[in-house]
Amino acid sequence: MKRILTFLLFVANTAFSQPQDSPNIFIITTDGFRWQEVFNGADSAILFNPKYVKDTATLRYTYWGNTVEERRQKLMPFIWNFIAQKGQLWGNRNYGNDVSVVNPYRISYPGYNEILTGHIDLGITLNIPKDNPNSNILSYLNKTPEYKNKVAAFSSWKMFDYILNRPVSNMPINCGYQLADGDSLTATEQATNYVETNSDENKDATRKDVLTYTVATEYIKKKHPKVVYIGFGETDEFAHGGRYDLYLNQANMFDKFLAELWELAQSDRFYKNNTIFFITTDHGRGEKPTTWVTHGFWAKGSKETWLAELGPNIKPLGEVKEKSTINSIQFAQTIASYLGEVFIAEHSVANLSDVLLSTLNSPDKLPATK
Repeated sequence: MKRILTFLLFVANTAFSQPQDSPNIFIITTDGFRWQEVFNGADSAILFNPKYVKDTATLRYTYWGNTVEERRQKLMPFIWNFIAQKGQLWGNRNYGNDVSVVNPYRISYPGYNEILTGHIDLGITLNIPKDNPNSNILSYLNKTPEYKNKVAAFSSWKMFDYILNRPVSNMPINCGYQLADGDSLTATEQATNYVETNSDENKDATRKDVLTYTVATEYIKKKHPKVVYIGFGETDEFAHGGRYDLYLNQANMFDKFLAELWELAQSDRFYKNNTIFFITTDHGRGEKPTTWVTHGFWAKGSKETWLAELGPNIKPLGEVKEKSTINSIQFAQTIASYLGEVFIAEHSVANLSDVLLSTLNSPDKLPATK
């Protein structure tokens, strides 16, 4: 009997870990991180200003270099040593390669609504706890035959309870200082819950990104969701605090998170060679050394964002330097198309991005919009 049970467990685990025909996608964001740092590295006008950096000597050693290439590789080595070789990077406005938000407010709730619903709601103007009336791509996919009960969302910002409208979402959402739940928590999940419960941090503030990362990766390893959203938030928090040193350190940490998530996906048979990474931000920031700490319709540069893509169907174009325009409002339908779906909602949904689709390995296999 013991041998039979062992064999059955082996068969079950083997079947569970086999790659799926329908693709997986990880949608990953870091809040309010400028394209200037992504493509140019540390900004000397801010980096060497003691108003924004406590120890300019250390930050010079850590992130400064004589060339743009050296500076950006120091700041985000995975993006520039791996994604720039194997994937695509969009949004370097030095070449007229523009990625932008369309909503006029250029703050977080409207920005995430735009990315995830493909719709501009002029009634969503502030970052306040109000349930989003608009359907989002995550909830939509969770209702499809291919992705039903295989979608999960994690975020450092507690407002995702409202952005994703938890009461009607019918999918796992863990955001802010919410604890990992379930009947069989791993030792890591238990330790993370202990840290969250006993932390002196303001529980109404944005959760530490490392905690969000830990909760998300533990869930991914246990449950193998096919669609995962992970939203990191501390880049924006440190920028608002005027701490360019911590802003850069958190961007560097975000880059490490990306590297480890990719390694996790490629070492797991469920995800290996069948998972797309779609990486972006919800808004830009002020473009001047005096305005980088803020963003909004009043701060020039706040609409300017960026996008990185990596996966088996993504052509390895690296840093795209051709003139083009991509808008965040197109992301929801484009993400759906990558998965062979069409996002249909009670509100209008922006058309998918022909620019992005033209750079896929097999765009002919994607569905047409309805």
